[in-house]
Amino acid sequence: MTNSVSSTNEQEFSIDAFFAGVGGIELGFEQTGKFRVAYANEFDQNARKTYSLNNPDTHLDGRDIHDVDPKEIPNSDLIVGGFPCQAFSIAGYRKGFEDGRGDLFFEMLKMIKAKKPKAVFIENVKNLVTHDHGNTFKVIREALVENGYFIQWKVLNGKDFGNVPQNRERIYVVGFKNKTAFDNFEFPEPIKLTKTIHDVIDFHNDKNEKYYYRKGVQPFYDQLVPEITSQDTIYQWRRQYVRENKTGVIPTLTANMGTGGHNVPLILTDSGEIRKLTPKETFYAQGYPKDFKLPEISNGQLYKQAGNSVVVPVINRIAKNVYFALNSVKDNNELEQNHDKYALIYSDINSRFEGKSYVKKYSSSIDELKKFVEASGVQLLNDADYIRLVQKKKQATFYMIEES
Repeated sequence: MTNSVSSTNEQEFSIDAFFAGVGGIELGFEQTGKFRVAYANEFDQNARKTYSLNNPDTHLDGRDIHDVDPKEIPNSDLIVGGFPCQAFSIAGYRKGFEDGRGDLFFEMLKMIKAKKPKAVFIENVKNLVTHDHGNTFKVIREALVENGYFIQWKVLNGKDFGNVPQNRERIYVVGFKNKTAFDNFEFPEPIKLTKTIHDVIDFHNDKNEKYYYRKGVQPFYDQLVPEITSQDTIYQWRRQYVRENKTGVIPTLTANMGTGGHNVPLILTDSGEIRKLTPKETFYAQGYPKDFKLPEISNGQLYKQAGNSVVVPVINRIAKNVYFALNSVKDNNELEQNHDKYALIYSDINSRFEGKSYVKKYSSSIDELKKFVEASGVQLLNDADYIRLVQKKKQATFYMIEES
């Protein structure tokens, strides 16, 4: 589906952003011209320097999200965030995440519950949907739908959906309060990759000496020379051997690239020298524009920021469709939440990397919901059934009954 962001009833939507990093999600939305950032929160002081340099007029809150009262932030149409993904270990079903960072999703959920935005947008690592046999994403999915959101999720690769020469798969979750907006939203279709590594990497001009690998400096240098022979591919030193990325694109950028000898993307320059990508080049590989500014902080921090960031053109394409969906709403087609004990959750999944989910109805009686499901002809799954289904990677439509 290709949607234009123009309409006869155009309006601008506001954003509250959490775990904002350097602002990549917000940038993708703002590039549409239809969204503005009212508030952003980012705890990392170095990321804030990059964010503020590029967004001097945005209200950037540097507090830990645990210390932020929802009453202190503005109401908005959209809450977005890519909460840290290092700590998705579940101590037990519905018992929360083990690590101190693992509850950050629930802190974001606290904001969503308090502000009730028209839409929510989440970006995270692909493995979010498979972690702990699918339990982690099940908890997140149910938390969103039980708070009145109709959600869709899909794993997209930057090279296939953003025309960036980087192999980067991420899960994107979009939720709407309004069922009509949900029905009018689709994730973008794949597009042809026309950009190459030569569009984001400078093979021609000299860079600072610190980016080059030299004989006598890197102990593995002599192992690099016979392997790094082409300018049409990217290489990595993998502790004991050289890995060539034969797809012709940049391998997935990581937060620890450039800080040591492992996994750093390497190229062969026109002068026949071997060097790692510069911080600017890693941001270009994420689809950031040429005028995006980097502050005077350590390269290690800049590499970390780029590796933790998002593919901006993918965000932008999704944002256009989010705008189309929000701007198409002419009704109040929202699920009325109540305090009944049980929620009947409908899901339609295509393998485990794409799907839709929402609460079909609430009830104080499990038997009533079971009768509804039986009449519908759709299968009813328990937790064990669901985990087996996710592991089989199959398409399925099903209901589950959960305590709300």
